[in-house]
Amino acid sequence: MPNSVFTVAVIASGIDEEYQQSILRGIHRYAAQHGVNIAHFIAFGGTLSNPKYDMGEYNIFELPNFDLFDGVILLSNTFPAEQGELLHRRIAQAGIPAVSIDKDFGDCFYIGIRNASAMEQITRHLIEEHGVRRLNFISGPDENSESRERFDAFRRVLEEYGIPLEEDQIYRGTFRHKDGRLAVEAFLDSGREMPQAIVSANDAMAISAVLRLTESGISCPEDILVSGFDNTYNARNFYPKLTTVERPLMQSGALACELICRTAAGENPERVQELNAVPIFSESCGCADHEPEDINVFKKRSYQREGSIRRDIARNNQMSCALVECDSFAEYIQAVKSFVLRTRCEEFYLCLNDNWHTKQIAQDVGYTGALPSDTYTVRGYSGRMLLPLAYYDGAFHEDASFSSSEMLPRLRVDAAGRVRSLYFVPLHFRERCLGYFAIGNSDLPLESELFHTWSINLSNSLENFRKLLCLDEIAQELDKLYAIDSLTGIYNRNGFKRGAQRIFEECIREKRLVMVMFADMDDLKHINDNFGHKAGDHAIRTIATILQESCQNGEIACRFGGDEFFIFGADYTEERARRLGERIRRDLAICNENAGIPYELSLSMGACLMVPPAGSSIFQMITIADNKMYEEKRKRNPSKYLKKAMPQE
Repeated sequence: MPNSVFTVAVIASGIDEEYQQSILRGIHRYAAQHGVNIAHFIAFGGTLSNPKYDMGEYNIFELPNFDLFDGVILLSNTFPAEQGELLHRRIAQAGIPAVSIDKDFGDCFYIGIRNASAMEQITRHLIEEHGVRRLNFISGPDENSESRERFDAFRRVLEEYGIPLEEDQIYRGTFRHKDGRLAVEAFLDSGREMPQAIVSANDAMAISAVLRLTESGISCPEDILVSGFDNTYNARNFYPKLTTVERPLMQSGALACELICRTAAGENPERVQELNAVPIFSESCGCADHEPEDINVFKKRSYQREGSIRRDIARNNQMSCALVECDSFAEYIQAVKSFVLRTRCEEFYLCLNDNWHTKQIAQDVGYTGALPSDTYTVRGYSGRMLLPLAYYDGAFHEDASFSSSEMLPRLRVDAAGRVRSLYFVPLHFRERCLGYFAIGNSDLPLESELFHTWSINLSNSLENFRKLLCLDEIAQELDKLYAIDSLTGIYNRNGFKRGAQRIFEECIREKRLVMVMFADMDDLKHINDNFGHKAGDHAIRTIATILQESCQNGEIACRFGGDEFFIFGADYTEERARRLGERIRRDLAICNENAGIPYELSLSMGACLMVPPAGSSIFQMITIADNKMYEEKRKRNPSKYLKKAMPQE
């Protein structure tokens, strides 16, 4: 056995199901006995019938950097074949040992369970011991190797006994609970005489079939015999107790971990390992239960299980409510911390893409045009991962960002002799990847039937925050449209009033001097007519920039409209107003001399200084300044000095 600590990656989907849990417990048992660290990469794909959601879930399989592991265990029948092929190629490139359970890739270790023999025994039992001749079959997916193996074994036995099998006697499901119900409904609607026995490729579908038969007034086993496969908890505790198949799942998990460690230690074990499955004949096929369970033990276990589920529901509801009530991200992180502690984990890491909060206004408000391809992450993870929350060594930490290729900054840290068991779980909204979290040495992932819901809560709360950020940006954009002149970038009339009104009212109360300067651009029409409206727009922007840059003491500049501007300032004097006008004219002269434009920019200006009386308004002062400006314009009678001709656009 290994002399050094190995770290093994485990890839699985749907660990809330007994098949996966049994294999994982076998892995954990071996790991605990031999000091092996386990890093699980967990998806919950295929559970919500939502392809975009599944994309977000299976994206977690893009995360593992296999160069950092000593080996990989694939629960290959728990995720789609295309995911398995992609993982298989990446593992081969890393050159580390891999074990595939229940699916043979041909060039890595394979642990199989002889399903065919057990299925043949059950089918023969129904025919020989119970005399049935009409048998229907509820299958799993055609592309699933175990599903094909079980169905082929069933069909071979029927052929052996000369029993016909028509297509409408077969229902092809997905191994899900709902398929048993749908299968019975299909059999009822077929017009064919109901079967004497229904053979199911797994227990979940078999139990659902029995319940649907009962709803139709058909009893099991009195009217129809039913069998399952896998000997799950529900099969053992259902009534009638299911005839099923006991599979050595824990043994396969332990063996998988052993094969990795033996190979990493330099040994060369056999590539293919096959274990035997054992049929269990019980009440659902009319056989007596030879080992009845003490009813009081069953009641106690059922009560404990129900109590655990109720606690999980309450915790998840509290978590959902608490996280959506947070008004800031800092408050959100504090709330998450309290629920992390309630998991009794030894480690927890919240890892977010550095672009997780990409606002993407266009898409969120229904824009259907083309969007940049890099607006948010769909496949893989961003180059840098943010780590706003890290919990280890009994305390919370604010750790620095890290490269996603590291997966975690502390992935292979020495845990002082403790075996580490980390679960990496995706955080996403539909296909939009937000990041992932990693939880270590916690019972939550395997013991809680609502762990998936817990992770959905975390994902949805992050998406809520992202949308709040988006709404904030939209509000800012709308505010700009309301208050900022789109051509020049300085205040428009609305923005000017909002920015200056409070100061103006203070000056009324405190009897302070106020200055309003009105500036009118000379000969904009001449520029537009001779050089085009683009030149006129450029001239307006240049004037606005000069006015804005001249406001060096808290003044507020505004484009009133067209070629009219004004400036507001508090605590002004005649001298300050004079210097402001001189500064503007000096900057205009510099611009005319150096800008290389074929026309000369000039302004007519007038200023109003006064202590505004109670009840007056800024715009009354603007009117006075406007009149003074026109007095100056008439006195100056400015003329244009064109430097060179420029063709019109």
